[in-house]
Amino acid sequence: MFTVYILKSPLKNRYYVGHTSNLERRITEHNSGHTKSTRFGLPWEIIWTEEFDNRSEAMLREIQS
Repeated sequence: MFTVYILKSPLKNRYYVGHTSNLERRITEHNSGHTKSTRFGLPWEIIWTEEFDNRSEAMLREIQS
């Protein structure tokens, strides 16, 4: 199972779209500063998620978002 997600940084008023097989772990990485592209918008909030059976479907949806 793969999840496409959108995060929002209230601090920077920016959005980030990604996909993962472990949403809880990935959000923790974003909010601990381990992800270079989201390091400067802490904290990030989940505003949308959608689940897919495989990575290729998730990647296609991520590109559309």
